[in-house]
Amino acid sequence: MKHLIGALAVVLTVTSIAQVQTEVPAVIPNAKPVAVDHIKIHGKSLEGNLEGDAVDRDVIVVLPPSYATDKKRRYPVVYAMHGYSIGAEQWTHEIHVPQTVEGAFALGAKEMIVVLPDSKTLHNGSMYSTSVTTGDFESFIAHDVVAYVDAHYRTLPDRLSRGLVGHSMGGYGATRIGMRHSDVFGSLYIMSPCCLSPRTPPNPETSKALEAVKSPSESPNLSFTLRVQLASAAAWSPNPKKPPLYLDLPVKDGVVQPDVVARWTANAPLDFVDQYIFNLRQYRGIAMDVGDQDNLRVDAGKLHDIFDKYSLANSFEIYHGTHTSAVADRFQNHVLPFFSRNLCFTTKCD
Repeated sequence: MKHLIGALAVVLTVTSIAQVQTEVPAVIPNAKPVAVDHIKIHGKSLEGNLEGDAVDRDVIVVLPPSYATDKKRRYPVVYAMHGYSIGAEQWTHEIHVPQTVEGAFALGAKEMIVVLPDSKTLHNGSMYSTSVTTGDFESFIAHDVVAYVDAHYRTLPDRLSRGLVGHSMGGYGATRIGMRHSDVFGSLYIMSPCCLSPRTPPNPETSKALEAVKSPSESPNLSFTLRVQLASAAAWSPNPKKPPLYLDLPVKDGVVQPDVVARWTANAPLDFVDQYIFNLRQYRGIAMDVGDQDNLRVDAGKLHDIFDKYSLANSFEIYHGTHTSAVADRFQNHVLPFFSRNLCFTTKCD
């Protein structure tokens, strides 16, 4: 079943109000407090982006309880990516950081650093993709953020000590970046990923409304559905010769543009996963989960089937819940324990 853009918008709309629908795990008694740093990281990979999106990005760094006292100890790092329409700060509320990080450690997960970078753009989401219009957010995550964190914190600067996780649009980002950058990350967790399969062009009414947008200043006042599609076009069909939005739409004057549709398809992981099987074989662990009431479970299942076809070691769980209802619980009780089992916690790893 192909995911239409309208269906994606419904899913992502739920994501945008996830705080009121996310079940919060119980506070773990006597959990030791973590420290939270709010920093900015300069994105060299984002310089010159045509949208004028911020190059210095907000990043939240969660330091484990022992970090301040055990000055010689180095830690693995998990990079956690937010979904569409929310930034790093709102992502922490959705997954209830720092409570869930403290809870995971109190329940037995090994201590690690957790980094939450902000990738919100003019149209509310970068898709963690490479585009002259939005900037190269793929490299921002895989190189700029990782290099900064390794330079400024006591990390274990080795791929086997780095984990990558994301939810929804962040799940797409974890899939995309994980496939392409196995030289940077050693374990991968994909949560309710969006945008895995090629999408059909929008309906005539929506297409007409998109073509009516003439200025970036209109974006904040557009409907959620329109902003999702503009974000997708900015990420997957950029056009530096087409100001002021610098993007190509999949429908022009009521006519589907096959070249633009092909460019969107080229960014669908279910279409390019076969090219990255050798990269995926390098991971110590790959996990994916999705709720049984989430329509994204269909494509997630297809990706899992491809992993199995190639005999890639991976786990896949369909749990009881919607797109957002269990995300905080999953982060505390499944995601961080997964990385505790699969990351390298010493200076010598095989």
